[in-house]
Amino acid sequence: MTYYYDEKIQLLRQQVEQKKHKESKLRELYVQRASLRVKVDAFKKDKLEEQADVERLEGRSLAAFFYGVIGRMDEKLDKEREEAYAASVKYDVAARELYTVEEDIKRYEAELGKLRGCEQQYERMLKDKLEAIKSLGTQDAEEILRAEERISYLEGQIKEIQEALAAGQAALGTADHILSSLDSAEGWGTWDLMGGGLISDMVKHGHLDEAQQQVECLQVQLRRFKTELTDVTISADMQIGIDGFLCFADYFFDGLFADWAVLSKINQSQTQVQDTKSQIEHVISRLTEMLSAADKSLEKERAALNDLIMKVTI
Repeated sequence: MTYYYDEKIQLLRQQVEQKKHKESKLRELYVQRASLRVKVDAFKKDKLEEQADVERLEGRSLAAFFYGVIGRMDEKLDKEREEAYAASVKYDVAARELYTVEEDIKRYEAELGKLRGCEQQYERMLKDKLEAIKSLGTQDAEEILRAEERISYLEGQIKEIQEALAAGQAALGTADHILSSLDSAEGWGTWDLMGGGLISDMVKHGHLDEAQQQVECLQVQLRRFKTELTDVTISADMQIGIDGFLCFADYFFDGLFADWAVLSKINQSQTQVQDTKSQIEHVISRLTEMLSAADKSLEKERAALNDLIMKVTI
């Protein structure tokens, strides 16, 4: 009679691996939440200060009187409004990020609650199984258990890599949409400079609004991509690039609003998004290589286990 997997132990082993991965991601999310809370508070302060500056110029103040006298009120007010809008957008993006991180934390905490105690159950059943097969007097029994553990680990790694790849592909798709919107804005901006008039200006800004919304979405996706990569071992240089994902929206929006009508600023935004897209593609390429290697290792381990099983008789 051939020795086969014990389904209960296999299930418990998978749960133990899942618990480790979820705990690791949860620790990463706690760090992200703490950082985001600081950022949200800082951006909220900036937002309120910029709004106060606008209100001060729109109302009665010495500053408003001064700029009115020297004939620069409209110029100064436009600048303050642009800065207030930029501060408001950066606050909204960070606040939305914080919300999604808190929701992810709730989800992982709930999932971990369902896995509580799985390690102890696994150890008990593993001990019972080991004693049972030791009683058979075969030298291959313990090696079978070790092979099963290696297979379980590889299956867990493959699942983590696949989830990271899915998150990366989602971010890559959004980056492509942003580039498409910016390309369209650039085209209409060029037409605007050639005398396209109000219509071309409106269409250009419509594409820029679309790009802004997509950037907010991409920031959330990049953060989740970073979280999914927590349990995936990658090179130090690549890790530095991934850490930069967390500040993508900040870099994108900094100093952009005042000159979005200027083609050079649109071009700078295109370059920045393209750089981020290239980084995503680089990580995805590395993950694809890792997935291929893990699949081959798993196939090899399963073949070795089958050979061991064929030698064990009960």
